[in-house]
Amino acid sequence: MTTERSRAIHELDATVRVGKRGVEAVADELVNQLEGQQFVKAKFLRAARTSDTEELAADLAEQAGAEVVDVRGHTAVFER
Repeated sequence: MTTERSRAIHELDATVRVGKRGVEAVADELVNQLEGQQFVKAKFLRAARTSDTEELAADLAEQAGAEVVDVRGHTAVFER
């Protein structure tokens, strides 16, 4: 990752929250946000963590037609 790209990702706030309703409930929201932004950061709340965060991020990316850029802790960054 380039420094400029890393900085842009680091400065993002999580605008998508995945809760107990799972990734299916927020996939459309992720698609909508990616239409207007290069990157979107999502936080996986405790209620959503039925499996590993990387697996959940991959599922969400697949449903939204996006790519996972980075996963750290319980937060993931996506791009179209």
